[in-house]
Amino acid sequence: MNVSPTLRQESEGPRTCFVIGPIGDAYAAHGTPERESYEHHLGIFEQVIAPACAKYEIDAVRADGIAHAGDINEQICRHVIESDLVIADVSGGNPNVMYELGLRHITGKPTIHIGEVGQLPFDIASIRTIRYQRARSHLAGARREIETALAAGLRDGFEILTPARVLRALQPIEEPSSSTGSTNAEAMADEDPPGLLDDFAAIEGGVDEMTAHLVAITKAMETIRTLTEQSTSEMLDLTQASAPASARLAAAARYAESLSAPAGEMRTVTMAFVERMTTLDSGVRAALSLIEVTPPDERGEGADEFLEQLIDLDEVARTGLSQLEFLGTSVSGLARWSRHLRKPVQDISSAVQEMTSVITRMEEWAGKARELTRGVTG
Repeated sequence: MNVSPTLRQESEGPRTCFVIGPIGDAYAAHGTPERESYEHHLGIFEQVIAPACAKYEIDAVRADGIAHAGDINEQICRHVIESDLVIADVSGGNPNVMYELGLRHITGKPTIHIGEVGQLPFDIASIRTIRYQRARSHLAGARREIETALAAGLRDGFEILTPARVLRALQPIEEPSSSTGSTNAEAMADEDPPGLLDDFAAIEGGVDEMTAHLVAITKAMETIRTLTEQSTSEMLDLTQASAPASARLAAAARYAESLSAPAGEMRTVTMAFVERMTTLDSGVRAALSLIEVTPPDERGEGADEFLEQLIDLDEVARTGLSQLEFLGTSVSGLARWSRHLRKPVQDISSAVQEMTSVITRMEEWAGKARELTRGVTG
């Protein structure tokens, strides 16, 4: 991911910094998590970010400090895209923050990441992040680190970020006209950053991988269903024949042994699916935002194919989740048969839980994709 090489663009107005991060609720009751979040992050803004920016005559503002009337979502998007600088508090991996951060990364403009120790999301761990703790002394240290980063950026140009994620350099950086910036521009040109279609292809590759995971999950479910039907029939025959408990226990052990491999594979593939989903989330959201602000006649076939792929993935995933939930319910009582069955049943139950945890985000992708598709055809 590229970041704009400098803040030193010519501008008649003051330099601007938009601060994205958890906001909380100023009107929530005292002692509630929402009120505590508000007070904590307001303190970070007032004690750390705003003073550091003020030292270099940069005007910092949060979303709840936007003075102009209007649609707040549109205003936030404009600030995220148009501000000279963004400072993002990524503590806790707040979904709205990650969405806005992905949108910011599209612009290629300077962005500084900060975050509370122990609360940093894993999927942007490759990006240098200024870490803070809640103690006053640590907050002062974080403020000085931001000041140092601003000083270096204003003096030398902000470093080019290369986060370990699929979406990067969606917009090429214009070559500076000054002689000072030419060296940086040449260095960036050597990296041969991808264009918009290249990045859509990269994200689509990740979506293709998720689709392959769903196919593997479906195959494992079919195997488990067949084994379960066979075992149920065998147990019924043994019961009707008044077979001793030892015979039924042996049958349950054989069933558990045959179930172990497909159940373990289902859990492994499901976890891989969820992990891929998580790493793609902010990139996909950012790509959807870019499509939304791009006139339909300028999007190209790559964008349309990308939207259709998200819709198709959602439909397959919802069908798979429905089948997975039914299977989980079917085998939930099997653990009572024998202790041998507890591990495979646990693997199947974990797969259901993992899939359920991410399906909402996938529905949001598809919902936005359908909305953008209707905007073109309607």
